[in-house]
Amino acid sequence: MRIIFSNFFLILLISFQLPLTGLKAQTALTEAHIQKLNLLQDSLASYSDSTVSVNDDVERMAYNATFIKKLVSALKTPHSFQYGFDSLVNNVSILTAPNQSFRIITWSVPFKDGSYKFYGTIQLATKDGSLKLIPLNDDSKNFSDDNLITNQKKWYGARYYEMIPVTYPGKNPYYVLLGWKGNDDKTTKKVIEVLSFDKENAIFGKSIFEVKNKAANKNRIVFEYNKQNSMTLTFDKQVNLIVFDHLAPYEANMEGNPAYYVSDSSFDGYSISYQRLYFKENVELRNEATSLDELYSTPRKATTLFQKGRH
Repeated sequence: MRIIFSNFFLILLISFQLPLTGLKAQTALTEAHIQKLNLLQDSLASYSDSTVSVNDDVERMAYNATFIKKLVSALKTPHSFQYGFDSLVNNVSILTAPNQSFRIITWSVPFKDGSYKFYGTIQLATKDGSLKLIPLNDDSKNFSDDNLITNQKKWYGARYYEMIPVTYPGKNPYYVLLGWKGNDDKTTKKVIEVLSFDKENAIFGKSIFEVKNKAANKNRIVFEYNKQNSMTLTFDKQVNLIVFDHLAPYEANMEGNPAYYVSDSSFDGYSISYQRLYFKENVELRNEATSLDELYSTPRKATTLFQKGRH
């Protein structure tokens, strides 16, 4: 049943030809369109809540399939890019690029065994308000290596809660995404992902993460830790630093077993630069951790400078 609805999602989110020129969306939502989207949003919120609250996995996938149909219908409304879908915030994350060229919509479906399936799409802004999507297919169950560079067809699924644009004069920008990945009944995962664009493709992963005592950079960073533990992963815009809990086993003989890894009250980080993200040990967390750290949090605007008109 999961496979059927996963493919169903890809069939529904038909990908158009996607020239990735940096187009800033036009604010042309009419009052009639807003009223229509308000009604559709109410229905979407109901199906999204049901997807999370029902106990049967088959029912979850059925509600999720209906949610996808209704979401695509809503997004087909002219200039829907300008509509926030604020009522979905409990279950769905929507992050918009600072230059308004695209937004990424992600959510998860939980299963009784403690695992999750992730869903998402990238909506591109268009001058005429028409719909252009890059659907994302969560293929992480088939990943033999979580360090692979992939595209939208083999997405390392997650629910993203923060976007950090990284730019450099004369270079194409990329976007660092912080996300919650869930995992299973024993451990939780969080991820630092990188999104860039190559023509009609969304590219996930980039060799920019410095690793302590390693010669080669990593393409993405994945944290895995005890499910009962809460982990901070956030962007401190005051110092341009991604800050995260240092994880360590609470029993010394469990080195390498993520189910025994918890936060040890110290923090590490990544300093943002274009060519490479530099690893920093024992950094100070300037913004106090909150109860949202283990959830998804609301999107916050990054202050990283951005070149307008480009992906």
